[in-house]
Amino acid sequence: MTFAPISQLARLSVSLPAELLAQLDAMVAERNLPSRSQMIAELIRHELAEHSEGRAGSVLAGTITLIYRADSGRVRQALAQTQCAYLMEVISSQHVFLEDDQSLEVLLVQGPSGRLQSLCDDLRKIRGVQQIKLVTTTALLPPLHAHGEPASAVPQSKAK
Repeated sequence: MTFAPISQLARLSVSLPAELLAQLDAMVAERNLPSRSQMIAELIRHELAEHSEGRAGSVLAGTITLIYRADSGRVRQALAQTQCAYLMEVISSQHVFLEDDQSLEVLLVQGPSGRLQSLCDDLRKIRGVQQIKLVTTTALLPPLHAHGEPASAVPQSKAK
């Protein structure tokens, strides 16, 4: 198995208001993180992904989390039809029933940021959808299959 080299670390000095630093330290402690650096890196990654959502042509991976009331099959059918319209972007979905005739569904998605946002907008329009949230990252899923290429054509560093 080949491992990618560990990326170089760069040191950064930041000046913060004392109250903001105290809030950051409280968050680090609540999450049991070993350092402020780890928390700050996570926050920066989140903001970079959110920034990329608005950039035309950015390809992102992520999840769409939906909570909806499924009092009839109409809602599930509308959700399925919408997902079929975005077949290239919806990788998989997981559904669970919640209390009070509610459902939770999580979609694993990847695609151009505009298409992912359109998917969210179309899902949001479905009557019965109560909450929806798109969370993205700039890291992408590796290609799983290539049409017409034998399995041996996949680079060894990517093969599992």
